[in-house]
Amino acid sequence: MCRRTVPEEVAVALVYDGTTEAVMMATPSDLEDFGVGFSLTEGIVTAPAEIGELSVVPGPAGIELRMWLAGDCGAGYACRRRRLAGPTGCGLCGIESLDEVARPVRPVAAIGVPFAAADVAAAVAALEASQHLKQATHATHAAGFFRPGHGLVAAREDVGRHNALDKLAGALARDGVAGSLGAVVITSRVSVEMVQKTAAIGAPVLIAVSAPTALAVRTAESAGITLVAMARGTSFDVYSRPDRLVAVD
Repeated sequence: MCRRTVPEEVAVALVYDGTTEAVMMATPSDLEDFGVGFSLTEGIVTAPAEIGELSVVPGPAGIELRMWLAGDCGAGYACRRRRLAGPTGCGLCGIESLDEVARPVRPVAAIGVPFAAADVAAAVAALEASQHLKQATHATHAAGFFRPGHGLVAAREDVGRHNALDKLAGALARDGVAGSLGAVVITSRVSVEMVQKTAAIGAPVLIAVSAPTALAVRTAESAGITLVAMARGTSFDVYSRPDRLVAVD
């Protein structure tokens, strides 16, 4: 009988104004961050204040994140749902139209401080050290936010790589940390969705330990994101906007 620690994985429904937007399999921790982050990175809200109320409601089949949208945001969401009604889903997080896969991303602002090549290794090492759930289970992903001169200021873990990044987005937004101040660092490969979510956070640098897809590289380039991947120790590859990295500290 194996006695290893394994992570929890539960169904989490993201519900807005009584309507379910998506159901994700997720680690049941930092769920308020998850709800806010998903709302931001999927374009449902533009700021945490547009979520008037957020409740975590456990049930026999899973957990509901019940969110009530404030003011005009609720009316805009209802209009969006009516527009999406009918098309067959394409299997991406909450997306119901193929046109939305390649939705334009908001260009990111220039980073406020220089980002040195040495910061890449420091960011990956700091995120690795913060992964307590991974150290116990070897079965989770993580996303962190690294600020040059400050180190890793936030990190979140989840069984799903998208979920970990959404939790990070929510944590940063709720704490008032501007994405333009640093880099997102992730433990997974880089898909187009990871780039889109990084752009929504406003981070000008995305660092990953694994490789990107071609579409992710094109999306990063169009968003003005410096995409660093295959980051292992002091070795890494730069796929877009190498001008943001300086050679020395």
